[in-house]
Amino acid sequence: MALTARLRLPRSLGAKLVLILTGVGLLGATALTLLLATVITPNFNRLERDAVAAHVARTRAVVEDLASKVENAVRDYGDWNESWDYMAAPSRAFEEESFSTLAMVNLDVNGMAYVRPDRSVVIARWIDVGRQIELPAMRGALVDAIRRLDLDKALHGRSSAGFYLKLGDRLAAIGVARVRRSDGSGNPRGYVLMARTITSAQLGTLLQIETHLAAPADDVTVTPGASRTHIAVPIAGPDGHAVATVAYAVPRDLSTLGKRMLILAVLGSSLLLAVVLLVLRRMITRLVLRPLHRVERHMGVVRNSGDLGLLTESPRDDEIGSLVTSFNSMLRQLKDLREQLEVQSFTLGRSESAVAVMHNVRNALNPVTTVLSQGLDRPAAIERATIDRALAELADSGLPVERRIKLLAFLTAAFEAVERERADRRDQLGVGRAALRQVLEIIGEQQEAANERPALASCDISEIVAQNATIARYSGENSVAFSFPSRPHLVLANRVILSQVVGNLFANAAEAIAAAGRGGGSIAVSVQQKGERTEILIRDDGEGFDPAQTPILFQRGFSTRAHKSGGLGLHWCANSMLAMDGTLELVSDGKGMGARAMLTLGSAAVAENLAA
Repeated sequence: MALTARLRLPRSLGAKLVLILTGVGLLGATALTLLLATVITPNFNRLERDAVAAHVARTRAVVEDLASKVENAVRDYGDWNESWDYMAAPSRAFEEESFSTLAMVNLDVNGMAYVRPDRSVVIARWIDVGRQIELPAMRGALVDAIRRLDLDKALHGRSSAGFYLKLGDRLAAIGVARVRRSDGSGNPRGYVLMARTITSAQLGTLLQIETHLAAPADDVTVTPGASRTHIAVPIAGPDGHAVATVAYAVPRDLSTLGKRMLILAVLGSSLLLAVVLLVLRRMITRLVLRPLHRVERHMGVVRNSGDLGLLTESPRDDEIGSLVTSFNSMLRQLKDLREQLEVQSFTLGRSESAVAVMHNVRNALNPVTTVLSQGLDRPAAIERATIDRALAELADSGLPVERRIKLLAFLTAAFEAVERERADRRDQLGVGRAALRQVLEIIGEQQEAANERPALASCDISEIVAQNATIARYSGENSVAFSFPSRPHLVLANRVILSQVVGNLFANAAEAIAAAGRGGGSIAVSVQQKGERTEILIRDDGEGFDPAQTPILFQRGFSTRAHKSGGLGLHWCANSMLAMDGTLELVSDGKGMGARAMLTLGSAAVAENLAA
């Protein structure tokens, strides 16, 4: 039987693993589903009912508490000798002292009224507690409500009561008390009534949940939703019927049930995983791991020794056998490619290095050409013949004073213009001299370290940026504005190579600005220290490039401009940054959106601290 079962297994390794995993997974999933269904469903329903009941009870407690506070305040005024005397003989002194705005603010009520037994109003007021101003419209609404209200029935045989009323579009907590002596004796002489406006914001603050006041409904309504439960609790009026409803929604967040579900799921998953791993361990070890270990050991021999010998393995007709065959084919191709690469690498490396040097030299010579062209094409500020005529005229002793003054002013301005032109030419020649010095440094550096890794030393990236910015201003006909940090930032790099990289990036940025066709633009440089690395960000507002081209920007021969051939600059810059243990990244948001170049190098200050 065992032999028959073995023969019936599929020959494919993947099929074997799928068959085993499917069987164990089905058994585990069935057991886990039964376990969770037995515990979760009844607990979820019970906890959901308990949570809703707690919210309803808390809402009713808040509503009753607000009405009770107003009732307690009005009871003090009802059982008070001065109220008893006032109802017999209303006086202005009592109204100014006990019925004032300050008194109502201290009681935290908006409305207040004294009412005779026949419901006629002795006095009534309504104020805005926050602004302490009277609201005549609300006073009218309060008086209308008192006339419609049966106060004896609202008291239900007690000396005081609290309930809610709708006054216009506002909800108010009402407190009513009979006016008696302080000891509670004597026939009541009427009623005192207080009202406090209740808003959805106040209820929300007390309930610590967002609420709103809805249309009245006599019964509590609970409407479960997909993620929230909607609850509506009635607010009772004087006759016990609802005058409004507090409505809100609470999330169905049952943390206790969630924890219990998590524990059960973890226990069930762990048990299932243990069973699966126990079953698969032997099968995978025998069918997969051992053959793969043999392939891995052979790959280690190839990696360490460089010997591309073929892997010898017993013939198999499954995926492992196909892997061994493909691996041996790859080794044969690698051996052929290595022989071809060794033949081509020396020639290609020498050619690429020479082209890269010439590319950098050409970029460095561009400012020299511009300076010389501007110098040759610029006309003289003042013609020499004009100056000579002015000097000859001044030599005339009979020349009028006004004419002599004008000639002297002209000659002074002419000499100043000549001096300015001379200073400008001197500045341009200084820029050209700096560019030529950079050319000589490039050539000298390449001669000294043609095939060596550049030596890294501490150099100031701010100085390098400033030098190349001065040169880049004269690299074309467009006006380019530069901004860069003035404070020194020390990085670990080869100063000459880093200067060439920055110069190439500035030249590319200037070309992108020219291609944008605006006649000018700006290049901004920022330096930021991040741990042991320093980041240099070069941002321009040129034509930018398509973000889809980002993966191929540093390929040899690629260029973002169709009319330009070569593309060696970025390729060389990326390799140079790698040689200095740095990185170079180019980013653009799209055509016309400019571009950003991010250079990352080691921080010289951090390296010096580690060395110390």
